[in-house]
Amino acid sequence: MRHPLLSSIIVATLAGSALASTQAMAYGEGDIYTRVGIAKVSPDSDNGSLMGGTMETDVHDDNGFAFTLGYRFHDKFGVELLAAEPFEHDVDLNVGGQSIGADVEHLPPTLTLQYYPLGGTQARVQPYVGLGVNYTHFSDEDIDLAGADLDLDESWGWAGQAGVDLLIDEHWAFNMAVWYLDIDSDVDLNGEDIGEIDVDPYVVMGGISYRF
Repeated sequence: MRHPLLSSIIVATLAGSALASTQAMAYGEGDIYTRVGIAKVSPDSDNGSLMGGTMETDVHDDNGFAFTLGYRFHDKFGVELLAAEPFEHDVDLNVGGQSIGADVEHLPPTLTLQYYPLGGTQARVQPYVGLGVNYTHFSDEDIDLAGADLDLDESWGWAGQAGVDLLIDEHWAFNMAVWYLDIDSDVDLNGEDIGEIDVDPYVVMGGISYRF
């Protein structure tokens, strides 16, 4: 099922393409840029189960500061790295009708190869899509069980992206983007493997972009 946030980005991208004007400076090969904003990390609604299916997991949303650094090696193609401050998620572990609280921090650097259909033109509205790889490092895991030690393994997975720049002038633009990140982590409790948790979030960021 298509996620409503992703659908909104796609609609905005298509609408932006139709409304593109020709008043901005050319946008394409050789551009180095950064995008800065606030990101909302929304894990999938089904985060899987642990302990042989007896413990259901629910990973909550979080907001935080995020930024990207990118380079356009062709008018229509570029690469971009997503980085952020650590995101902290509350996690509910539901077993036997009771909920055990936990929390965890993660960093999800993500590298994507991007395609800009209007690259090389002077259009003020510049949509793009991307496909790449995500690495996620988990830290500061904590669980509300006295003496218990919770640990989440690092994760590697694919990533998809869609976004749009709304150019203000030669250097500045408004930006809106969404990523889907394939994040699955093996979970250990007191050194014992108890299963895998599926985070699989949508990351939605709104902010500004600056071209050097």
